[in-house]
Amino acid sequence: MEVKPRAVVNLIHRKLNQIHAQLIKNPKPHNLNPLLGSLSNSLNPQNAFLFYNQMLHHPTSHNHYTFTHALKACISLPAHQKGLEIHAHVLKCGHYCDIFIQNSLLHFYMVVNDVISACQVFDSISSPDVVSWTSIVSGLSKCGFEQEAIVKFSSMDVEPNSTTLVSVISACSNLGAFKSGKAVHGFSLRKLCSNIILDNAILDFYVKCGSLVTARYIFENMPKRDVVSWTSIVGGYANRGFCEEAVMLFKEMIGRGEAQPNEATLVNVLSACSSIGALSLGEWVHFYMGTRDDLTLGGNVGNALINMYVKCGNVRMAIQVFYTLESKDIFSWSTIISGMAMNGHGMHTLQLFSLMLVHGVLPDNVTFIGLLSACSHAGLVDQGLIFFNAMKNVYRIVPGMQHYACVVDMYGRAGLLEDAEAFIKEMPIEAEGPVWGALLNACKIHGNEKMFERIKHGLLNSTGVGSGTLALLSNAYAGSDRWDDSNKVRDEMRWMGIKKMAGLSWIEADTPSNIR
Repeated sequence: MEVKPRAVVNLIHRKLNQIHAQLIKNPKPHNLNPLLGSLSNSLNPQNAFLFYNQMLHHPTSHNHYTFTHALKACISLPAHQKGLEIHAHVLKCGHYCDIFIQNSLLHFYMVVNDVISACQVFDSISSPDVVSWTSIVSGLSKCGFEQEAIVKFSSMDVEPNSTTLVSVISACSNLGAFKSGKAVHGFSLRKLCSNIILDNAILDFYVKCGSLVTARYIFENMPKRDVVSWTSIVGGYANRGFCEEAVMLFKEMIGRGEAQPNEATLVNVLSACSSIGALSLGEWVHFYMGTRDDLTLGGNVGNALINMYVKCGNVRMAIQVFYTLESKDIFSWSTIISGMAMNGHGMHTLQLFSLMLVHGVLPDNVTFIGLLSACSHAGLVDQGLIFFNAMKNVYRIVPGMQHYACVVDMYGRAGLLEDAEAFIKEMPIEAEGPVWGALLNACKIHGNEKMFERIKHGLLNSTGVGSGTLALLSNAYAGSDRWDDSNKVRDEMRWMGIKKMAGLSWIEADTPSNIR
């Protein structure tokens, strides 16, 4: 509990004594309500309750505005029980029919996530105004009742304002309700309800629904753009796999100077750099961060930077950034452990895991994927099995398909193909594509053709089988001069509608001089 300095406590007491004197001297609402409002908006809104309670003892000292100020304090804290007490007093003294009090109660209940009481208040309002409708639509959306928010919006009998539209378009974004969102967008165009907050909400809606062409058109034609606009469009392209476009937009953002990237922008562009191996641009982003006094190397940005370096193969810089972080969370540890494993540094991965435990950070399922992968690449089968059993029995983490695939890969790389197959048979869940793919790859490496048929049967009768795994099986048959079997697998791929994606590669050009 934070202890207030004595000077601050004395100042508060003096202020309350002055207010109490004012209450005795001139107990009129028009004099007292502004004082109550200032207390409700202060850094210590609980002090408003002391004054509010004193006002209630004087019948002529309060009116309906008094309750709205007191409810504001309940919202700021929040104070659910006090809000219920105020609601009961409003009903008792006959002020409940006032629209300002009803809207304040509606907003209060939504803030404290009491959706049922909020809906009851809304239904009791005889003629809801735009504030009432906006509160119920916004509250339902923020509390996770997006579909109900859209239904409420569609039944509005007053014209919505831009805040209402932002709330309902956000609900459409979260649900992926493309048709409803387009209708809201159309309404905003017809009514000329445009401001940067609404424009950003509409942009975010099209981005989240995957309609990047429309999103780009809206973005290019926005009368004003801020960092939220740029972050939405950069993140939209990065998250949908159009990483080159995301990087180009980030360069354009820097070049135009319309807005400074924030942490979310940097995380998005670093994610794009990771996906396409754009090390030079990732390094420039790192340099750019160092020129900004308002940006700290930590949290999501620090973790994204580590992820970029390990995926681009610069393990030295990844380690350097990792040790620079003042606060390392589970994501930091899991990222560096998985990254070291990915780059073949098995023993360093195990050392990092030990250091992680020394710092008191408990591993999660991602950490164990990195550990098992490290043991697989380093040929540490016994150590890997110890980790796998510790994950289940010590840390109570239920193994997922990736964990099982790592163990099979670990056995397979060590040439223990029979053990790998036996492990698959003992799995408590049905093996899926990644598991069979790991065994198939091991058989191809060690030239074991005897298992091909059993693997083929497992692959074709399991879920999650990628085109690459089936293509590997076909190529394995072809490598053993079993061309008929190879063609059969290709025919089955065509019959199943599975097509091998063409390989892609990137060549990183020089970083343009305008962003150096």
